[in-house]
Amino acid sequence: MSLLFFITIGYSQKSIQKFNEDKLLNRLEVLSSDKFEGRRTGEKGNDLARAYIIKEFKSLNLPGFNGKYEHSFSFDSRVGKFDANNILVEIKGTEFPDKYIVVSAHHDHLGISGDVIYNGADDDASGVSALFAFAEYLKQNPPKHSVILAAFDAEELGLRGAKYFVDKMKEETIVVNINMDMISRSSKNELYVVGSRYNKTLQEVITSFKNPTDTKLLVGHDGSDGKQDWTYASDHGPFHRANIPFLYFGNEDHAAYHKPTDDFKDITPKFYKNAVEIIVSVFRDIDNKSL
Repeated sequence: MSLLFFITIGYSQKSIQKFNEDKLLNRLEVLSSDKFEGRRTGEKGNDLARAYIIKEFKSLNLPGFNGKYEHSFSFDSRVGKFDANNILVEIKGTEFPDKYIVVSAHHDHLGISGDVIYNGADDDASGVSALFAFAEYLKQNPPKHSVILAAFDAEELGLRGAKYFVDKMKEETIVVNINMDMISRSSKNELYVVGSRYNKTLQEVITSFKNPTDTKLLVGHDGSDGKQDWTYASDHGPFHRANIPFLYFGNEDHAAYHKPTDDFKDITPKFYKNAVEIIVSVFRDIDNKSL
């Protein structure tokens, strides 16, 4: 019997979402396991994690962007020189093949300190596993705009992978970035979306959004509500600096943020599955517009 779950949203005949909820959780568990040693940029665990991510994309028959999965870059930082790798796949649009929606998450985390592994389940194995859910959905529902699924490297070292990508893509037309960072753990059952205030079309999408779940989607943490401003807090920041519209989805910081206790066993699975369903649904609403 197939393990593919069919998540149906009742308000539209065209809104059947298809992704594998069991695999969503399984991939998150694998990516945040000790095997990958915290996925720190430039270290063995990061190499192993990239190999796993590429294997999963290949299993879904998705081609690498411009013919390759890994896009390498190097940079100097105050803690050393690093060789890093973004992982990119592409799904061609049926109506607007030269306009890109970039759906992103970061595959790196903090590595090992002493004998303690920082597994980064929520931050951000959750976002990377959601990229595979997007891949499953897009194979069943071909997008109108071309989509790049991007697993960026070196987010924890200053959003380096996203900065490199935005610079390399400056001659291309990116109409929006949807970034996912920390979407699997919320005791309040609350998912935040940041970025709609900066773009009229995205504001209309979020304002009119019909939430298919019982998880609350909240607009905030965007400099308008007196809370911590997340406008530049993750890989959407370089897109915003380049005047590319963005939506960032994330849950609020928790006790395990950047701690070795950010483990799979403490995620909130129902919230996580709802969060991914929400984000895919918002993507669908954006893709249905002529951007």
